[in-house]
Amino acid sequence: MPDESTAFILREALWTTLLLGGPLMAAALVVGLLVALLQTLTQINEATLVFVPKIVAIFGATLLLAPFMTGVMRDFAREVFDRLVTVPML
Repeated sequence: MPDESTAFILREALWTTLLLGGPLMAAALVVGLLVALLQTLTQINEATLVFVPKIVAIFGATLLLAPFMTGVMRDFAREVFDRLVTVPML
C-alpha cells in the first residue's frame, strides 16, 4: 500500500475515533460537571455518586447516536475496503 494511502487511512481512523467517542465523552463531561456542581451546592462529598449518572448518560447518548455512529463506521469501513481492493498485487 502506498504511503499516501496509509497516511490517509490513519488520518481517517483517528477522525472516526473522534467522531465516535467525542459525543459520548462530552455527555460524560456535562453530567460529571452537573453532579459536581450539585455536590458542591449540597455539600455531599460522596465520590461514588457520580458514576451512575455518567453511566446512564453514556448509555442514553449511545442509544440516541447509534444511527450516526453506525453510519460513520460503515463509511470508514467502505473507504478502507475500497482502498484495499485497489492495492496492486506484487
